[in-house]
Amino acid sequence: MKRYVRLFIFLAVGLYMTSQVHAQIGLKKVGQSTMNFLQVSVSPTGSALGEAYSAIGTGAEAAFYNPAGFAQMDNKFEALFMTTQWLADIQYYAGAFAWDLGSVGTVGLSYLGVDYGDIYATSLIEKSAAATDQQGYVDNGLMENVGAYAFGVTFARYVNTQFLMGGSVRLAGQNLGESVVETGTKTNSAQKLVFDFGLKYYPGFESFRFGMSIRNFGTAVKYEEITAQLPLVFALGAAVDLMDFINPDHSPGNTLVLASDFSHPNNYTERVNVGLEYKFMNLVMLRGGYQSNLDFGGVSAGFGLSPSLAGKDIEINYSFSQFETFDNVNRFSMFMSF
Repeated sequence: MKRYVRLFIFLAVGLYMTSQVHAQIGLKKVGQSTMNFLQVSVSPTGSALGEAYSAIGTGAEAAFYNPAGFAQMDNKFEALFMTTQWLADIQYYAGAFAWDLGSVGTVGLSYLGVDYGDIYATSLIEKSAAATDQQGYVDNGLMENVGAYAFGVTFARYVNTQFLMGGSVRLAGQNLGESVVETGTKTNSAQKLVFDFGLKYYPGFESFRFGMSIRNFGTAVKYEEITAQLPLVFALGAAVDLMDFINPDHSPGNTLVLASDFSHPNNYTERVNVGLEYKFMNLVMLRGGYQSNLDFGGVSAGFGLSPSLAGKDIEINYSFSQFETFDNVNRFSMFMSF
């Protein structure tokens, strides 16, 4: 047990020291990563809480935040489907399936797909036509084979009653259509193996817990002559049920959870996320959150309903994220455990 605690502390201190170095340099490393669709939150629960979800996420949904929480399931199986109406008519679809294998651990699959909508292809005109062509380009119509995806396998388990760990391996790819070059037609696509790792620790003080995750770890992607890193994210979070102090005799179905995450991406400066969730009788959930250091927006809110249908636990979630200048973002999810 002491080894795992030391590992947790070591990683947390390393994350803090790294953030301090970047803060002293004072640079915002914007535009330094590729496949940034991997960084977009697709969970309405996590997004409604301002993405302060490293210490809270459990079951199938945890595959998209902290894979250690994948091991925290109330039933044998869990299935989850999510959709996000993103900016510029981009649509995200995601899903996960988790299977509790008892003392062996929990294993499952996840999927993320991105629909970029209608993208029109153009090409430069011939030099001979440049004098008479006012547009300066040729419209080649709708571009086919444009989108992005990630397929993943996740495994997590309890090391003991206080400590959990988990990891994911994902195949991520991005298709950007075809382009015409001197040698013919070229397909613009890339694939990479992406790794996630997460820890959770309950020190034994009421419901207080820590969570830490490293997401989107992988080698660089090369496009033509430019090489870019994947959107690597270090996150360290904590959460506690405030009802433990307000009403120590409260039922498990009535909670008021406060969560906070410190996030360190490799393509921007650090962020602090804060979220609050109130759950009433395990039936209705109200959520609100805030993300600091965003170029636009930051406020989010949402709700969830968790009825029981034919002996199966169903949960429907919705979140709203404010984006200044752009359209606001809506997310939906359907969850089932059995």
